[in-house]
Amino acid sequence: MREAAFVKQNKEKWMAFEKALDSNSKIDPDYLAELYIQLTNDLSFAQTYYKKSKTLLYLNSLASQAHQKIYINKKESGNTILEFWRKDFPLFFADHQRTMFYAFSIFMIAVAIGAISTIYDDSFTRLILGDAYVNKTLQNIREGNPAGIYQSEGALGMSLWITINNIRVGMICFAAGLLTSVGSGYILFNNGVMVGTFFAMFSNEDVALESWSVIMLHGTIELSVIVICGAAGMIMGNSILFPGTYSRRVSFVKGAKKGLKVLISTIPLFIVAGFIEGFVTRYAFMPAILKYSIVLVSAAIIIGYYVIYPIHLKRKNEEIHRTQTA
Repeated sequence: MREAAFVKQNKEKWMAFEKALDSNSKIDPDYLAELYIQLTNDLSFAQTYYKKSKTLLYLNSLASQAHQKIYINKKESGNTILEFWRKDFPLFFADHQRTMFYAFSIFMIAVAIGAISTIYDDSFTRLILGDAYVNKTLQNIREGNPAGIYQSEGALGMSLWITINNIRVGMICFAAGLLTSVGSGYILFNNGVMVGTFFAMFSNEDVALESWSVIMLHGTIELSVIVICGAAGMIMGNSILFPGTYSRRVSFVKGAKKGLKVLISTIPLFIVAGFIEGFVTRYAFMPAILKYSIVLVSAAIIIGYYVIYPIHLKRKNEEIHRTQTA
């Protein structure tokens, strides 16, 4: 069937559906569900025969609006928040592992660039971190306490300030996705260069292991979550660059919601990282076994929740679906 004939045949039905969606009055759910089924059939037909057409974009947009209208008032259980963390988010994030990998790769390449530049050029450290910070850190190293900067303020005040600042950095990583995924990638790159420079500064002073074991007490979660926020921004940015069969506006709205969901998942972790930095990292001379245990547990939480568990949950759901449809 030619596209013009297809549109002419179904135009009145689509217009009726659009009018029903725009109506503020209560709609018979059975009637709406019936229209939705017809719409998805038309959408499937258009995806097969009218790829990259305006008709397909229109039907995609209409189907998206319909889905929101149907499920917006769906009764939720009392365990909605728990279900979000236990199942909904991990299952959702399983489809974004590749974006997470790209964000991680950009960050680690930048860390390497910052570290190498610092090792071979001392002036690079001051260019990136600033004279005041470098001078203070060098003074702490000479006094035998390389991580003394974390003991310069009260625990509670430092914890609150660090948490707020880290959330701000995470939100900037996400918001940069408005400039497409290139924007979030740029912010991740800048942060990665700073981290690489910071770590290499201690290496140049021959206190690398002593310093890194303290910094990573909070840094394991803090740096990981910044990367995750960058991935959230890239998810939103990719929706602008690659709208697929959706209009660019609809694709952006969907991508922004997905990215925001990832951003929200990081807030509790930022709070934990701020707490550790404010209350734990200051005890630089704690037993090595305790320091490494905290680092390993932190790494396990990040890798387990954002990588292993989502993949496991997705595979489990796919197996259940195959069993039910067999």
